[in-house]
Parts: sequence; C-alpha cells; structure tokens
Amino acid sequence: MNIVLINGTEVKGCTYHIKNTFLDELREGNKIIEFYLPKDCPHFCCGCKTCFFIDENKCPHAEFTIPIWKAIIDADIIVFAYPVYVLRAPGQIKSLLDHFGVHWLVHRPKEEMFSKRAIILTQSIGAPNGPAQNDVATSLSWLGVSDIKRLGFGLMEDVIWEKLSEKRKKMIKMKTIKFAKKYGNKLNVHKSIKHYILFAICKMLHQKTLKNENNVSADNKYWLKKQWIKKN
Repeated sequence: MNIVLINGTEVKGCTYHIKNTFLDELREGNKIIEFYLPKDCPHFCCGCKTCFFIDENKCPHAEFTIPIWKAIIDADIIVFAYPVYVLRAPGQIKSLLDHFGVHWLVHRPKEEMFSKRAIILTQSIGAPNGPAQNDVATSLSWLGVSDIKRLGFGLMEDVIWEKLSEKRKKMIKMKTIKFAKKYGNKLNVHKSIKHYILFAICKMLHQKTLKNENNVSADNKYWLKKQWIKKN
C-alpha cells in the first residue's frame, strides 16, 4: 500500500510519538511518504483564484502544493497527524487544504479520492479533539473520501511527551497500535451513498450552469472532458 502522512507540526513531541507508533505497525511492505507543515507548504492561499479559473498547476505555490497533491492521489491511505490548537486544527493544516479546494466535489473532483481511506490523528492537553478533527474531515469528505476514521487523545498530564506518566504513554501506545492494525490490509473502498448524492447534485448544477455560459468555465470544461455532463 501507499501511505501519505501530513504532519501538522515540525515539532517532535506528543503528536510525533503518536504518529510514529501508528506508522510502525504499517512500515513493513508499504511505501510511506511524509510531509511536514509548515516547511513543506509554507504559503497561505492568497485567493488569486488561478486554480479555479485556469489550472492548479499555475498556482503561485504549485512547487509546494502539487507534490503533496500527487502523493495524496497515489496513496491508498491518507493520514493527517496534528495537535489541537485553541480547539481547532493548526493554521498550516487549513492553509494546505485551502489549496486543494479546487478538487472539491463541486469543482473538479478526482475519481481516485472515492476509493481512499483517511485517518485523522490528534492530541490535546484536555480539550475536545472533535472540533479540530472536523476541520480536516470536512475537507476530506468534500474531496470525495468516504472512509474517514479518527483517533484523538487528551494528554491530561502535560504537553511534553517525556513528562507524561508511563501509564499514560502505555495507554496511548496501546490504543494507537490497536487502531493501526485495522489498516494492515488493503481494502476496496466504494463511494458512500452520501457521496453519490453529493456528486449527483453537483452534476446537476454543472449541467445547469453550462446552459448559461458563453465562455465555458474551467470547471465545466473538466466535467465535459470527464463526460459527466454534456453540451445540449
């Protein structure tokens, strides 16, 4: 299997230990590519809309975003690992996902995304992990991923891995290993009912907008090329 892991921080702390515990169960026989934010995508989306109007390869940050996107397309499993910052995902995670909005279902979706599994690994000192996980889960879902699972930890004792009790570290490792074992084999993932419905709605919208376009948009050119919509 091909696994791509997006690290939401370059700090080798608690998140680093959790994701390494997860990956250690999957290293044998699998290809793993990791990216570290913000180093591997240091720029915020500047809102130029080049990706929407022309092509994402013309994005001013394409040298950073395209390699990550290609790795995601090639992957069987997509993993996001990040700490919870003020109840939400770190800004660098949101910044990366902003660059991929052009591939949401309503714009220019990739069929490959429908067959992928995704995992969100998070940790916080004690705050709920759910809202921070939702930030990534929403983007992944609109990118077409149906199988999205989450694992989050409240550290409770400290934010420094070495300062956690052995009992707490053992609990985190055991739960992470148990979770990782579910991904030891490649599975055939199919588009969910939710995504069939969303895709159908987007198809209807594109077919409708095509009727009123004098100059066909980049999105509709893409849908036409895929033969998902037709000229009247």
